[in-house]
Amino acid sequence: MPSDAKILIVDDHEDTLYALESALAPLGYQVARATSGDEALKEVLRGQVGLLLLDVRMPGVSGLDVVRYMRRVEQTQHIPIILLTGFGPDAELTSTAFGLGVADLVMKPIDPWALRTKVRYLFDSHRRHRALEEELRELRAQAKDAGPRGAGPVLPRPDTRFPVQREPRNGTLEQGRTP
Repeated sequence: MPSDAKILIVDDHEDTLYALESALAPLGYQVARATSGDEALKEVLRGQVGLLLLDVRMPGVSGLDVVRYMRRVEQTQHIPIILLTGFGPDAELTSTAFGLGVADLVMKPIDPWALRTKVRYLFDSHRRHRALEEELRELRAQAKDAGPRGAGPVLPRPDTRFPVQREPRNGTLEQGRTP
């Protein structure tokens, strides 16, 4: 994930967007906003989103519709999503949300401290995961380029400057002997 990845907050109410931006400001992350599900999907598909804070109920494309779409697209299926709802506990919503693989379902009004804690953990974990994936891709490319075709990666030879010490049957190391 690029270092310029951002947190996308999505809500159809301007005051909620402002409150969420204010709550996240102390973290120092780049934050973008969207006011609809369609707008959120366009932003996510641009590829710079590392976490999504998403209102469940919006006119047009709902938050759950956005999640369903994102989970079907390889590019977006691993982006952590925190769903936000102002309609209180709902067992069906909870079951559906977690069934779709959201990271959390948070009730409004939102506790800023708890939100920052969750966002920091999820965003940083996602960034670390993406960095490891990139490193793995680079290592695979190097291994592929290093050896003859079909021979696999070229592994370094063991250091032969130091003799290998073997453990004798009585359990003590033999001094000064090389194999």
